[in-house]
Amino acid sequence: MTNLVNAPRLFVQSLFALGAMLLAGCTAPSMLLSAVGVATDTSVPWAIVKHVHEKFTEGDPVPCSKLNSVQRALSARCGKFEAGSLDAKDVARSGMQVCPLIVAARDPRFWPVLPELLDKGAQPESCNQSPLVELAQAQACPDFASAPQPVLRSLTWLAQGDARAVHHDVVRMLSCPNARSAGLDRVLADWAAGGALNPDQIGFGVLGALHPDYLDTTFARSLEANGHTARASLGAYDGKLSPGFEEALRGSHWAALDWWLDRAPELARSVPPIQGNRQPWLPLARVLVPSFLDDPGTQRTMVSYLLAHGANPRQRLPFDPSQSVVAYARTLHSPLVAMLEAPPEASAPRLAGSVVVTPVVTTAAAVQLTPLSLK
Repeated sequence: MTNLVNAPRLFVQSLFALGAMLLAGCTAPSMLLSAVGVATDTSVPWAIVKHVHEKFTEGDPVPCSKLNSVQRALSARCGKFEAGSLDAKDVARSGMQVCPLIVAARDPRFWPVLPELLDKGAQPESCNQSPLVELAQAQACPDFASAPQPVLRSLTWLAQGDARAVHHDVVRMLSCPNARSAGLDRVLADWAAGGALNPDQIGFGVLGALHPDYLDTTFARSLEANGHTARASLGAYDGKLSPGFEEALRGSHWAALDWWLDRAPELARSVPPIQGNRQPWLPLARVLVPSFLDDPGTQRTMVSYLLAHGANPRQRLPFDPSQSVVAYARTLHSPLVAMLEAPPEASAPRLAGSVVVTPVVTTAAAVQLTPLSLK
């Protein structure tokens, strides 16, 4: 039997053994108990071992075995979700700081958890934000093709069952190419049919919320027939994704740019601010910034396009009236200074009659100029 007088010395020895285990990456209580036993050649009360273990592992993530079923399903470090593993009482009271539906919706890794969360009583109303808004702001166009049908049905239900989902950023996401391929854009048609997108029902311009690729569609034309306008879509909105015209400009969406300028030609020269306390911005100056365009290779064609539609390189910058657009281009050492300095007739070439040169993208790597009738 170990003498109690020797206990402090033996406990110190055990700590050395514990240190060796910790350096080796072994911190489980059973391993600690083995280490203490080896160091002291005696048995140590389990409570002491647990206390020492807790001190050494203080601040570490909670072991998966100690998480409830919802916490474990929504933790990437706890392995693949097993269908049927959620406990309804954990769904009702998950103990998570963030609403489980938000966590499951905004991260595609957790999409498989969504159907079971909803089946076992999770409600979007219990979240402080729409789960679909969280998804749209985390990923503007997620890979919906990778989602199985039960997940797509769950996402559709979140759109139909939560009024907060009728939101600028969600409209952008549901009209993006990946959503259209998965058939999720039908939610927009359902919203419109039910009156949820009526101009007097929402606080944003739906046409400005649509993905640029979705403007030349039957759906967009039906919105215009119902009273929506391009100019009304230039106003303020609650959202994080870019306004429609800016998105078309940034992405060099030529057809979408034609759509906007057909309806609001002044946008080629100046775009009103979203917030009243800010200044307008000039597309011609914006596209000169090397990092603005998604495809910098379209910059020259974009400048030519804006010039052909009335942009003025001698226009003063709203944020610095001492500089014109062409002077700004010089400060940026832009290779397009010569184009901006050219006389208007040279910088905005015209063909015979009332035909202007308008760029059309033919492939991702090539841009050619094709004449279109002046609208």
